[in-house]
Amino acid sequence: MEGKLKALFDYQKFEGNSTLQSVIDSVHSRYAVKELSLDEMEWVAAAGIPETKPEDKDHKGN
Repeated sequence: MEGKLKALFDYQKFEGNSTLQSVIDSVHSRYAVKELSLDEMEWVAAAGIPETKPEDKDHKGN
């Protein structure tokens, strides 16, 4: 089963795919690409909404 999944999702099958690359380029052109700072990463909630907003957090270390 693992071998079958690996074969289905093999990156080499998708690398160089012009149709897929055009979709990726289209998405990149619509959205600003910016790396998040460490402070911004702290507020990324992969499982939902954080309990407090960034401006509510005490950044003074108290």
